[in-house]
Amino acid sequence: MTGARKGRDLAGAGLTALLDPRRIALVGVSERPDRAASRPLRFLRDGGFSGDVYPVSASRTSVGGSRAWPNLSALPEVPDHAFIMVGADSVAGVVTECADLGIPVATVLSDGFAGTGTVATARRAALLSAAGPGRVRVLGPSSLGLVDLRRDLRLTANAIFAEPDLPAGGVFVLSQSGSMIGSLVSRGKALGLGFAGLVSVGGELDLSIGEIGLATLSDPGITGYLLFLENNSHARDLAEFCAGAAALGRPVAAFRVGRSRLAAEIALLHTGALAGDDDVADAFLASCGVARVTSLDGLIDVLPALGRVPARSAADKKPAVAVMTTTGGAAAIIVDQLELRGITVRQPSDSVYAELAAAGFPAAPAPIVDLTLAGTRYEPVSSTLQVLLRSGEFDLVVAVAGSSARLQPELVVAPIIDVAAGGGPVVAFLAPDAPDARARLAAAGVPAFQSPETCADVVAAALGRRVPAVRERHFPGRDEGHAETVTLDEEESYRLLRATGVGGVAAVIAKVSDVLSDPAGIELPFGYPVAVKLLHREVAHKSDVGGVILGVTGPADLARAAASIADTVSARQPGVLVDRLLIQPMAEGIGEVLVGYRRDGSVGPVVVVAAGGVMTEVYRDRSVRLAPVTLPEAIQMIDELRYRAVLAGFRGRPRGDMAALAETLVAISRFAARQDVLACEINPLIVGREGTGVHPVDAVAVVRK
Repeated sequence: MTGARKGRDLAGAGLTALLDPRRIALVGVSERPDRAASRPLRFLRDGGFSGDVYPVSASRTSVGGSRAWPNLSALPEVPDHAFIMVGADSVAGVVTECADLGIPVATVLSDGFAGTGTVATARRAALLSAAGPGRVRVLGPSSLGLVDLRRDLRLTANAIFAEPDLPAGGVFVLSQSGSMIGSLVSRGKALGLGFAGLVSVGGELDLSIGEIGLATLSDPGITGYLLFLENNSHARDLAEFCAGAAALGRPVAAFRVGRSRLAAEIALLHTGALAGDDDVADAFLASCGVARVTSLDGLIDVLPALGRVPARSAADKKPAVAVMTTTGGAAAIIVDQLELRGITVRQPSDSVYAELAAAGFPAAPAPIVDLTLAGTRYEPVSSTLQVLLRSGEFDLVVAVAGSSARLQPELVVAPIIDVAAGGGPVVAFLAPDAPDARARLAAAGVPAFQSPETCADVVAAALGRRVPAVRERHFPGRDEGHAETVTLDEEESYRLLRATGVGGVAAVIAKVSDVLSDPAGIELPFGYPVAVKLLHREVAHKSDVGGVILGVTGPADLARAAASIADTVSARQPGVLVDRLLIQPMAEGIGEVLVGYRRDGSVGPVVVVAAGGVMTEVYRDRSVRLAPVTLPEAIQMIDELRYRAVLAGFRGRPRGDMAALAETLVAISRFAARQDVLACEINPLIVGREGTGVHPVDAVAVVRK
């Protein structure tokens, strides 16, 4: 048996072989119904697959009543897709056979390839070598397979696909977890959500979520995408796919595990802890235009909302939500949940309330537009919704329905459906258990929720979705994370910063011996008081080891500070030669922030702004973006900080120079264009009064050696 070798492009025949194969070989198929390796044969048969299926078993001549072949070479024709279920050490040999026969795609169910151990590493290397460039595209390993419900293709070992009557639709799922494709399809069925396809990518050793997503963009039957993510791998592919989906008007939503803070986030710089794996993922997904939800129910429910709320740009004002209700208690729950997620529930203007009164449906001015029990009728609900939407004051209206939604949906649910028919930004929260009302709303394309947490999660994801950033992306190179590095001292870090346009305060370098012998002879271009700091490459956090003394008032005090630093640092960090000091004028301002930059090994350069000083990691009040950032993006980052209230003139205090802070963020983010700078941090950056600029008074950078 012979066949031409296939290219690695997923277009054309490669795409068909992956997502719409007509000839499938099941290698390592089992006859035992309790084994996962028995399921693909059963699912393909019971699901009505119309193509050819070839069981391959080295130990049996028949499986499940069908003839079995001893190997791929013995098959009567070349399959276009091999589903491999053999032991991990046998996988590479099967993939080699696929390559020799010209089988373009292989899905590997087998596990045992994950981790950093020598065995797993050797298995991955052997599998990649067997697939080789221009030979076989591999889905997996540890992939539970793929499903296309429109074509009756159930090429998977996920047990849920034994269930009949799974609805087909326009939603395509790409998941790094195999079990989640079953969870999503079962939850979707309960809500009447139909899927076009579902793919478990497993270990993504070859084919990635982004690459498969790109290949599906040519499918006109797909209306939107749901992603289940566990890591930031193959970021370049994912970014390209998301940009393509956005260009077609197909929303992309994601749920990602790993929101908790892990000890592994702690790094040399505070920036490593503040911009940990999940923070970077959040920034990356946002830059791709992906709406990120924080709950599994939210992932199921989010796409209809994305169809009603457009993506936002950095220049857009902060989104505002109106809450209209016939039951005040339920509305208060929604307000709480929205505010916890940073979504502003805004009270309508006086003109809105005047228009409602003129229409004959007056409401007491309040943050919640409460029609009360007396307003639980079609006309008040319909008119109020129309007035709120017409006002232009709100990016979205949450309509909260009380008990009538269960037994009398025509009173509140019907007007919501009718008003939302034009595609306006309306979602509904149903306070009672009202499955029929929810089904009616869903059938009309109106996002409807019975959990206040899920409602708020989806609203926050929809309003937080950004237009994909149009910028030059600097994804990490192959050697990222393996370069030999050097940590610069503070003065060297200032010089590096000046090269990007970040100014600094004046500073003098002095030897400890000179200060101790003749403190009055140390010439300073500025007056006292001053800050005296250890200057040493090996001590990044000087205050932790007694290497900083502030408010030094004169030469005698300078000598005492030098002696104290020398004694304390030597005691706390033996082996560090305390021979140089950095002397700076004391800087005063409205507040202290951290501005940081680092190159992430998965998504590339990121920039961080956070509440600064010694409590940076305690408060963890930060905003993260992919670098470089524009000025509007920098302003948006500052606006996301709770600490902004301090800088903006809290309780009559002077206002800080936030324009200069934004410009500093833009400047430090320009390190993205330099491969040699791996990390740089200013902490603290003193924010002066408005018009007086910002003043970096400590900095550290890590560069390639």
